[in-house]
Amino acid sequence: MKFYQDLGFLILGSRLRRMSEYYLSEVNKVYQEKGIAFDASWFPVFYILSKEEAVSLTYIASELMVSHSAVSQLVKNLKEKELIETALSKEDKRNQTVKLSKKGEELLEQLKPIWKAISLSLNKINKEEKGAADLLPALLSLENYFESQPLSDIILKKIK
Repeated sequence: MKFYQDLGFLILGSRLRRMSEYYLSEVNKVYQEKGIAFDASWFPVFYILSKEEAVSLTYIASELMVSHSAVSQLVKNLKEKELIETALSKEDKRNQTVKLSKKGEELLEQLKPIWKAISLSLNKINKEEKGAADLLPALLSLENYFESQPLSDIILKKIK
C-alpha cells in the first residue's frame, strides 16, 4: 500500500482500477454464493432496465457516460444470456431499444435483495470508516472538473 501512497496522483488511475476490480470481485462472490448467475459489471445496464420499460442503446450510453460500442457489447452479452430483448425503435428504425426479458425480470427479483444489502453494507462502512464519507463527493468533484477541462489538456499545458 505504501507504493500507492508514495506515488500519489501519479498512480491514481491504477489505484482506482485496483479498487474497482476488488469491489466487482467481492460483489461477484456474493452473487456466486447466493447461486445467482449475474456479473457485477452488468449492474449499470441492468439497473437502468429495472427502472425503464424499454430504452435505446444511445440512452444507456448517455446515462452511463460510456461509448455506444461498450453498451452494444454488453447488450450483446446480455441478449445471448436471454436476459434482455432488443427491437428496432418505433421512432427511429436505425436505433435499437432494449428491455428486460421474462428471464431478466425473474433475475431482477433475485437481485433486488442483494442490491439492498450492498447499499446497506456500504452505507455502514461510509458511517464507520473515517474518510469514506468523502469518497463519493470527491469522485463527483473530479468527474465534474474533468468534464469541464479534460485531464489531457491540463497535463499538456504543463509540458509545454
